[in-house]
Amino acid sequence: MALRIFATGGTFDKEYDEVKEVLYFGDTHLKQMLELGRSTLNVDLRTLMMIDSLYMTEQDRQMILESCEDAPEEEIVIIHGTGTMTNTARHLGEAGTSGSAVKDKTIVLTGAMVPYRFSDSDAIFNLGTAIAFAQVLHPGVYIAMNGRYFLWNNVQKNLNTGEFEEISGGQ
Repeated sequence: MALRIFATGGTFDKEYDEVKEVLYFGDTHLKQMLELGRSTLNVDLRTLMMIDSLYMTEQDRQMILESCEDAPEEEIVIIHGTGTMTNTARHLGEAGTSGSAVKDKTIVLTGAMVPYRFSDSDAIFNLGTAIAFAQVLHPGVYIAMNGRYFLWNNVQKNLNTGEFEEISGGQ
């Protein structure tokens, strides 16, 4: 059984240019992270885009949806920026409820508040938990951040704390 991971960018994969003093996108760090974690899973990595999620369009979200629909794997992790991760989760979740092929897949979106290349990054922890959740949760669309998972239609990013939380009642 294989797991598909789609990279779309976000803080997770940003690099820091010390000369220009800006964050930018290079290649995804996913292969390196899986090797560092000594993962033995059969994983198919694909880069769909490398953008800040604040600039993600509905066409970008549609491409993510179509890539998930076309993937032969039933377990999918999407690396995504945290700024609009809930928007993409909603796009995928709503498609699943209206008969899309994603309804039979377990899709987990995750990201990072601090880039992987920084020493205090949460990226590798979030990747590991997203992979684990993708393997054990029932088909559906979820967000996994900081050791927790949330259903696509019951999650928000708290802009005061930077943490993801449920919109209503317990999980």
